[in-house]
Amino acid sequence: MSKQTQPDDIPKAYTPSDVEASIYQMWMDKGYFKPSANRDRDPFCIIMPPPNVTGELHLGHALTATIEDTLIRWHRMRGDATLWLPGVDHAGIATQNVVEKQLAKEGMSRHDLGREKFVERVWQWVRQYRSLISNQHMRLGASCDWDREVFTMDEGPQKAVRATFVRMYNEGLIYRGSRVTNWCPRCMTALSDLEVEHEEVEGHLWYVRYPVLDDGGEPTDDYILIATTRPETIVADVAIAVNPSVERWQPYIGRKVRLPVIERQIPVIADEQVDAEFGTGALKITPGHDPLDFEIGERHGLKPIVAIARDATMNEEAGPYNGVDRLEARKLIVADLERLGLLEKVEDHTHSIGHCQRCNTVVEPLVSEQWFVNMEPLAKPAIEAVKDGRIEIVPRRFERVYMNWMENIRDWCISRQLWWGHRIPVWYCRDCGEESAAIENPDKCGKCGSAKLEQDPDVLDTWFSSGLWPYSTLGWPDENDDLSFFYPTSVLETGYDILFFWVARMIVLGLYNMGDVPFRRVYLHGLIRDAKGRKMTKSVGNVVDPLVAADKYGTDALRFTLATSGGPGNDFRLFDEKLESSRNFANKTWNASRFVMQNVGEEDVELLDPTKIASVDARSDWPLEDRWIYSRLIATVDETNKLLGDFQINEAGRVLYDFFWSEYCDWYLEMAKVRLRDGDKSPLPVLVDVLQNSLRLLHPVIPFVTEALWQHLRGYVELESEAAIVASYPQSLGERDESAESEMRTVIDVVRAIRNLRSERGVDPGRYVEAYIAANGATPVLEGARAVIESLARARPLHFVSKTKDAPSDGVASAVLAEARVLLPLAGMIDVEAERKRLNGQLEEAEGEIKKMEGKLGNEQFRSKAPAEIIAREEAKLEAAQARKAGLKERLSELG
Repeated sequence: MSKQTQPDDIPKAYTPSDVEASIYQMWMDKGYFKPSANRDRDPFCIIMPPPNVTGELHLGHALTATIEDTLIRWHRMRGDATLWLPGVDHAGIATQNVVEKQLAKEGMSRHDLGREKFVERVWQWVRQYRSLISNQHMRLGASCDWDREVFTMDEGPQKAVRATFVRMYNEGLIYRGSRVTNWCPRCMTALSDLEVEHEEVEGHLWYVRYPVLDDGGEPTDDYILIATTRPETIVADVAIAVNPSVERWQPYIGRKVRLPVIERQIPVIADEQVDAEFGTGALKITPGHDPLDFEIGERHGLKPIVAIARDATMNEEAGPYNGVDRLEARKLIVADLERLGLLEKVEDHTHSIGHCQRCNTVVEPLVSEQWFVNMEPLAKPAIEAVKDGRIEIVPRRFERVYMNWMENIRDWCISRQLWWGHRIPVWYCRDCGEESAAIENPDKCGKCGSAKLEQDPDVLDTWFSSGLWPYSTLGWPDENDDLSFFYPTSVLETGYDILFFWVARMIVLGLYNMGDVPFRRVYLHGLIRDAKGRKMTKSVGNVVDPLVAADKYGTDALRFTLATSGGPGNDFRLFDEKLESSRNFANKTWNASRFVMQNVGEEDVELLDPTKIASVDARSDWPLEDRWIYSRLIATVDETNKLLGDFQINEAGRVLYDFFWSEYCDWYLEMAKVRLRDGDKSPLPVLVDVLQNSLRLLHPVIPFVTEALWQHLRGYVELESEAAIVASYPQSLGERDESAESEMRTVIDVVRAIRNLRSERGVDPGRYVEAYIAANGATPVLEGARAVIESLARARPLHFVSKTKDAPSDGVASAVLAEARVLLPLAGMIDVEAERKRLNGQLEEAEGEIKKMEGKLGNEQFRSKAPAEIIAREEAKLEAAQARKAGLKERLSELG
């Protein structure tokens, strides 16, 4: 138990900026973020998705941090050995681009520095900026064990990367080969398929004639018509392929055609993979610049021609277009085709074009020599791990998406033509040509003993090192206690947009290296959009900086909004009103707690012992409102724990919001005020106990305000722990009191009914009104709550009658409820004659509107000429006016 020596003076208003930094520092100083040393407890481990070292915290990071921190705090409070291990990604392409831009401002390029000095320059930049993203996570309350933070280029991950590569290389799973890869002319590197974003672009289809040649190689009058979206690649064509089912082209199979412009002879081949429905059913085969063409070329033994250089200019294979930019070459080739009479027609055509994810440059498919991972044998066990339930994906619908991708997986291009990153651990002997892979840098050739070794210049795809994250962060490939205790990790939480980039690769590599899945569950959150449902981008100008939002509304308000706005896998919209509502909730929590503490004052209030009041009978002598709120607490505890266990964090937040604001604050606190005022049996034990339970329930989602209040509350009552972060999370407090909940629903319904009747008639909120309640079987309950009803509904005198006929029938406003009927005499509430005159005036206006609209809608000329939406709008106005008229007549009838 923990209690301060004397009550402190809790500030009147909650100001997040006054408490957040000091509270976080207190958590850090006390070591609360570290996992329990007691290995008898169940482990719960999340490895943080490593943000890029180049990055600033964006809303996606904030959402990830909020969800993961909520789960971590919940498990920590449940007593699990909880580890949240943070890290930072070296972000190969992105980081190299940043440093290259800095060099450009200094009038230099990386080539001016050379590789070694350039890498040193990148390390300088990393050391300067690496801590920024971590500090921003701290600002959001992330309770990571920061002493364990890992960088993907640290010595441990470096060793893990090399160990994995070498094993896969030796087993033939990593190979070097020529394939069509995605090439970014701006970043000057190959990209994996997942690093390419496809955009729909308005373009053209050019229909080009390829003259058919006779046996002597001379052109005939016949030609094969080809539709292409990329005329600039015609110079690299090596064949024409036709679908053998297209009768039009069958006579030409085995013949040759003349390549337009270049005038090279190329064969006509048959291949069923050609889409008979696209264009003309014939396809130009350009294996050097198209992956499908490459496959067809391999089947038919066709050697690729690469006519576009890595800087996106045409090379010597392009003949007269050598040195010209690819898009300029397109224009020149189209003009030449037209001049030669070989361009039959041009059609508008919308098609998908790949862009580099990093710089948005149009990607060029190029044949180049790269390193690949053979994914097919690795994908099979990864598919089975999800099929047999060893890994659960939340929400389940993404399991189908995962399966579809894994079952159709292509080999993974893992080499990048960069200088920053994990350099490929392969060496070539310049004397004997031997190629070898090694974990440690070799000093001589293993075959001939020569010291003339040259390391492969490429680096590995960033996602290769990230794919090892769940265990490289725990010390693998070295054996240690952390690795054996925390692996497999518990949850991998990330956005659904990187299910393939990262999640699938971690599963593949985890099963390969560890023989077990890397995590038990995958929780996928949705994307955050603006108020109009648009994706947040700098170009649109709708990006929300989470730290700016935290400064404006408080960190807890931002966290609560992010946690409760969308369910697993669902996108959601973020706008100021949501953040304002969450700030109001934090303020409500503060104000309600402050009220309770002020009323405790110097009194010696002991918390309730849940083991002694677990049964309904043990609480049977409590006042109704006490029995009700404690029963609702029991229900809330059970429901919240279940929802958090099912990863329904948004629903758990809603349940807690409804309980604390709507039930505890709006109803129970107000009822408690009546007893505090009248000096009846003190509500303070229940008031305080439900409050401290509520602070513990809310802490994982809104940790700062709940911790601040916990520290204040320790000055008034003896609490179980010195900090909310290490308090136990409420669990199964006992039996619900269904009877108390039902009875209190009746009381609340009566109060609401009286309030509504007063409001509808414009009665001053502070004025008392006479009320009759006819309740039959519920009368004893309502009579027992007389003081509450009188105070909360401002109803006095309050009459209870057994039957409605015992109450006034004329000139009353009434409401029929499930267990009672409420009647308010109007004479004591309003000036009846003035009200009748006012209502008659409004009725006259409504009837005039109805007559006017009926005339308009009855006009056939209007109906025949007006658009359907205008007619529908006018009909809706008429219905509303008719409903208003009916309501006014009903109100007039009440007046007698």
